[in-house]
Amino acid sequence: MTDTPSEAEIKDRLDQLGRLRQAIGQAIVGQEQVVEQLLVGLLAGGHCLIEGVPGLGKTLLVRTLGQALALDFHRVQFTPDLMPSDILGTEVLEEDHGTGHRRFRFQPGPVFTNLLLADELNRTPPKTQAALLEAMQEHTVSYAGVTHRLAEPFFVLATQNPLDQAGTYPLPEAQLDRFLLNIRVGYPTASEERAILVQTTGAGGAEVPQVMQGPDIVALQKWVRQVHVGDGLMDWIVALVRATRPAPDAPAVVRDYVRWGAGPRAGQALILACKARALLHGRLAATREDVLALAAPVMRHRILLSFAAEAEAKSADAVIADLLTTLPAPASD
Repeated sequence: MTDTPSEAEIKDRLDQLGRLRQAIGQAIVGQEQVVEQLLVGLLAGGHCLIEGVPGLGKTLLVRTLGQALALDFHRVQFTPDLMPSDILGTEVLEEDHGTGHRRFRFQPGPVFTNLLLADELNRTPPKTQAALLEAMQEHTVSYAGVTHRLAEPFFVLATQNPLDQAGTYPLPEAQLDRFLLNIRVGYPTASEERAILVQTTGAGGAEVPQVMQGPDIVALQKWVRQVHVGDGLMDWIVALVRATRPAPDAPAVVRDYVRWGAGPRAGQALILACKARALLHGRLAATREDVLALAAPVMRHRILLSFAAEAEAKSADAVIADLLTTLPAPASD
């Protein structure tokens, strides 16, 4: 590993990440795994799709992260009548009153930010959803033949309601693949729900301090790239991703329930996510536990299930869980 950080530097950064978690906890009750996965996406430099029924605090979670980070933050409420220009920007006609000369000037849209909250992304038609593809993949926006570079770091944190909710559109597979993680937000426990009620119905609101800035995040992202992944673990990740693809020699659960498996980007995402989780836990090497914790969030939105799976209520998470137990794990990391 080149440019290995010193123990003091690691301690300082881990303390900073601990303060970030505490800051988020000022407004978010419970949801430890959800918060951890969101921070994994942040450290890995990837976008996150946060899914759950209305009222579980998805928007609050992203807004809280934006408050804890000293970054430019924009929120877009996606609606059926939203147009691509409402996200990317548009050209406006300007006139020089002295000379009478007119020219078009590009007016940047809300995507020109560090942290973009795409709220209820699946409530807008596919044409508008697709407007984010270039920004998410290339960190650029092309308009009228001119390419505009987005500021770094750049994250899209999108919320999505289940597709059986009224007025929703399925996200295109190409856009789903751009999300590093698909984070599921479930119902809180009874004690957590009571704490939520106490916290949100009182006179005072939670104050979220700013604890990190853009350069801190960029530095941590560079460290993530240096985290070690052993040969055995790498081979296991490759085998796991390839096993999701239907083929004559594929595991039975894949042949029976999967129409389309995960592509190479899933392997890239899983490795980066495991490296980020290792660093988040103070380690400079990824382990099997990282793969077990992140295989489902990384691949659940990259696997297209068959009609048989839908008929038998077989979820992508169940398929991934079967593969994790079927494929032999490495003896050591």
